[in-house]
Amino acid sequence: MTTDELRDVVLDALTRIAPETDPATLGPGEDLRDELDLDSMDELNLITALCQRLRIDIPEGDYPQLRTLDGAVAYLERRVSAATA
Repeated sequence: MTTDELRDVVLDALTRIAPETDPATLGPGEDLRDELDLDSMDELNLITALCQRLRIDIPEGDYPQLRTLDGAVAYLERRVSAATA
């Protein structure tokens, strides 16, 4: 998957979890929890959605890498590449 496709996957998952999300206003380096007022259950739902959609496992220790949009996309690029190699 390309970087843009992964960004779309993350944004799609975010808008399903937090319907008030406006992707155009999300800062690439902003903490998604603060920016979108996500609680821990929302964060877990996001990670679960990404795992299911991309068919990858995300270890709990890696969750902090998914806290920003750019961080999530970069992390997912590495995980998806490793899963398909």
